[in-house]
Amino acid sequence: MNTDHTIEIESINDQSKLSYANSGINIEDTDDVKEGMKESLKTSDNRVLNSIGAFASLYDFNFPEYEHPIMVMKTEEPGSKQKLAFQHGRVRSICYDMINHLINDIIVMGAKPLAVQDAIICGAIEKEVIREIVDAVSSACREQDCTLTGGETSIQPGVLEKGAYILTSSIVGVVDKAKVIDGSAIRNGDIVIAIESNGIHTNGYTLVRAIMDKHPEILDKTVGSDSFFDAIMKPHLCYYKPLRGLFGREELHGMAHITGGGIVGNLGRVLPDGLNAHIDLSKINVLPLFRLMHEVSHVEEAEMLRTFNMGVGMIVVAAPEFAQVVISHLSQFELRSYPIGEISLGDKQVVLEGKLEWTRE
Repeated sequence: MNTDHTIEIESINDQSKLSYANSGINIEDTDDVKEGMKESLKTSDNRVLNSIGAFASLYDFNFPEYEHPIMVMKTEEPGSKQKLAFQHGRVRSICYDMINHLINDIIVMGAKPLAVQDAIICGAIEKEVIREIVDAVSSACREQDCTLTGGETSIQPGVLEKGAYILTSSIVGVVDKAKVIDGSAIRNGDIVIAIESNGIHTNGYTLVRAIMDKHPEILDKTVGSDSFFDAIMKPHLCYYKPLRGLFGREELHGMAHITGGGIVGNLGRVLPDGLNAHIDLSKINVLPLFRLMHEVSHVEEAEMLRTFNMGVGMIVVAAPEFAQVVISHLSQFELRSYPIGEISLGDKQVVLEGKLEWTRE
């Protein structure tokens, strides 16, 4: 059954009767949960024209400050990291993962995030968990100056087990057509700048879980002051607020969010025809978490680079004279960034050169 972020439960005395409720779906009102969701979805965003309970959300898309406003849309889910999150009580954390990843995917085009719709798919009604999910998603949106305008809760007994959840969300952003960042402005001689990640973010957790299964001793390890598990569950960084001050600058030629596929798979998505990106692997600051996983599991370097961000959460491609401006700007947000390569003439390839420095602290 699908519900518009309204969780409904009833008490049935006669469990022998064939009914929707006895089959696992109860559809009577539950004012406590509904009221809780209303509180989480309260917003001061005057573009939101209605509230929870309507069949769909109304959002005023009038932007006189934009000469030619373009909608930027994306759908995302937090991958198999959510399995670990729900198993270990990291409900709020995984909601931030999902929203931060989602926003990063549209800001690489220079977009301002506006409105998010989420979907919660689960095997049984657990009122407190669902309340927490909605509240956490809404909070994650507000922290990035956008709004959770509504969504869907789908209870699917028989499809998912009780306690199993699948989360997904979609976003709409806006950018002026003349200021879209799509990589087409990238030029020969541009500098490739890495922006640090804080860990695995939301990609590669199927391999992480395989490492944990094959090498359970890794769970006894620490990464700095964090346990291994705490280190792998850090929420995905959101780069919107640090980067938005650079949007609209002509010297900012391209951006890539480094997710599944690593640097090669993601930087390659924004390279124009006729150009290559040369990346010096020895310049990458490999995070201690990745060094630990490599040391314990002996996963090959090429596989690590294909699967994980290795410490590079976002890439900016900028004109040479603008590179230091980018680095200085991001340092104001306590975000480390540094050059790792250069653009040259070629055939739209990301060329990896050198070797990762696994022992550098």
